[in-house]
Amino acid sequence: MILSIESSCDDSAISITEIKTKRLLFHKKISQEIEHAVYGGVVPELAARLHAETLPKILAECEPYFTQLKAVAVTNSPGLAVTLVEGVTMAKAISVALNIPIIGINHLIGHIYSLFIEKETIFPLTVLLVSGGHTQVMEVKSLTDIKTLAKSMDDSFGESFDKVAKMMGLDYPGGPLIEKLAKNGDRKRYNFTVPLHQSPLFAFSYSGLKNAVRLAIEKATPEDYPDIAASFEHIATMHIIQKLKKYFKTNPPSNFAIVGGASANLYLRDKIEDILKPYNAKLFLSELKYCSDNAAMIGRVAIEMNEKRMFTTLSGLDISAKSTL
Repeated sequence: MILSIESSCDDSAISITEIKTKRLLFHKKISQEIEHAVYGGVVPELAARLHAETLPKILAECEPYFTQLKAVAVTNSPGLAVTLVEGVTMAKAISVALNIPIIGINHLIGHIYSLFIEKETIFPLTVLLVSGGHTQVMEVKSLTDIKTLAKSMDDSFGESFDKVAKMMGLDYPGGPLIEKLAKNGDRKRYNFTVPLHQSPLFAFSYSGLKNAVRLAIEKATPEDYPDIAASFEHIATMHIIQKLKKYFKTNPPSNFAIVGGASANLYLRDKIEDILKPYNAKLFLSELKYCSDNAAMIGRVAIEMNEKRMFTTLSGLDISAKSTL
């Protein structure tokens, strides 16, 4: 079995995965959303302190599995440096105490493998990763053959939702609240401009849209918020759809996946499903409970890396806050 740890942001999570069967034997995640909601976003130092309190409590529940562990895996990039170090420090201690190898996992690869928790992998895949920190399109042929084709030049898809929610005075995390508010709104009322719609760049940008929404909110009343939320969600999604359509003209998809915390957005899922139909492409989605950060996806990557003996030395397990693919 492999024990896996995730602490890249504000979720403390540990899983136990059986190597041979890929079965998830144990998975527990403790969210910090309530603690950070007071501040309207994640406070890194608070998140680190909470990880230091909760990770040992979860680990104590895993003790019955200790004698069967063959490796320990941990997210070491990207993420908040002060929270990553909590998980990495624990993983190093486990590695030394149990005399088992350690595997450093890229969090973004973890999101890709969230599609395959307790399943076999299916490659090649064109992958759209949408989260609070990233918006990017990748061609994934295997664990070690991942090519990033496009990414955000500023704010991410998920981050823009959280920031719009904060402008409206909504709680954190704001993405699900904006999605809920948008269901009762008029998507055509506010004619926001689709970002980069005249640019040939295969890239994403949400800072301009976010500013346009801010100006609309300043002139609005709370009764207008559902229409603003709906119009924003529509344009934010159309930005992705327009860029994907252009890419598909020369690179028709066969297998397409949406991963990351913001992949739980049902409006985005529906619109992407529509543009895949002409290509008869298959859409892959993670289970909703595995869209956000979790240790189960880290454990699924760890199985592949363990098979390839892709271990890391204790001194070589570095933390990288801004690592990308």
